[in-house]
Amino acid sequence: MDIKYNVTKHKDGKSEEIKDFVSIEEPLEMILKYNLNKVWQTENLSITMRTPGNDEDLVSGFLYNERIIENFSEIEKIEKKGEKVGDYNIQNKIEATINNNKNIDIGKLKRNFLTNSSCGVCGKTSLDSVEVIKKDKLSLSAPKISKKIILISPELLTNEQSEFSKTGGIHASSLIDKDGKVIATREDVGRHNALDKLIGHVHKKKLIDNHSQFIACSGRLNFELVQKGLMSDIGLMAGVGAPTSLAIDLAKRFGMTLLGFVKKNSFNIYTYKERVIL
Repeated sequence: MDIKYNVTKHKDGKSEEIKDFVSIEEPLEMILKYNLNKVWQTENLSITMRTPGNDEDLVSGFLYNERIIENFSEIEKIEKKGEKVGDYNIQNKIEATINNNKNIDIGKLKRNFLTNSSCGVCGKTSLDSVEVIKKDKLSLSAPKISKKIILISPELLTNEQSEFSKTGGIHASSLIDKDGKVIATREDVGRHNALDKLIGHVHKKKLIDNHSQFIACSGRLNFELVQKGLMSDIGLMAGVGAPTSLAIDLAKRFGMTLLGFVKKNSFNIYTYKERVIL
C-alpha cells in the first residue's frame, strides 16, 4: 500500500519537483479475546508499525509464532475494530478471538509485547503520540548542510561500518557535521538499535551540536527513527533508502528535514528543503 508525495529531486546538479510513491506506515493495535472461567476477557496484546494490508495474516502468524496458539484452528475469528482514521481512512485495531487459553500468561505477554513494542507510540496512535513528550517544533534556521556533504554521506557511513564489511547484514547510524566529519557511528542488526546506541553515546559524551550536525542512516527511514531523531532535536536526517509516509508526516509536523535515496549523485528532499544548500 502506497501513496504519492510531492518531492524535490536533486540529481546531477539539477533540482525538479516530482511526485514519488511512498510506502504507507501505520500502527496496528492487536487485541486478544479469550474465555477465562466462563467470562470473556480482552487484553491489548501488542502494537506494531506495519504497511496496511493482510492484517489478519499478520495477527494469526504473530499468535502462532509466539505460541499463544498451537494450531490455527484455535482462532475463532479475527475482526477489524474501531473507526477508520487518518489520511488513509484505515482501521488500526484488530481483535483475535481464540478458543484455547492454556498458553495465555497475561503478565508475561505484557512484559514481552507491550513494554518491548518497537513502534514507540506506547499505546497511542500515529503522530499525536509524539506531542505528549515533545511540544516544540524545530527551528528551520539550522543546520545548513551542503549538497556536497549530503552526497558523500553514504560513503562516510559505510567507511565507519566495521561490521558491515564482514557480514553485509548490519545497520548503522552516524552523526556527521557540516564539514563532513563523522562525529560518531554505531552499528546493530536493528536500525532502531543502531540509532539508540548512537544517540546514547553522543549524549553521554556531549557531542551533539544541533546547529551544525545531521544524522545519516543505512536502510529506510520510518516513524520510529524520525521520532528518535526528534527527541534529540536533530534538524536533518538522511537515509540511503526510502522514507515511509508516516516518517514524512512526522518530520513535516515537527520541522525536520528528511532526505531519502541518498546516493553519490542524487537524493530526494521530502520536507523543509531550506536546510539544504543546493
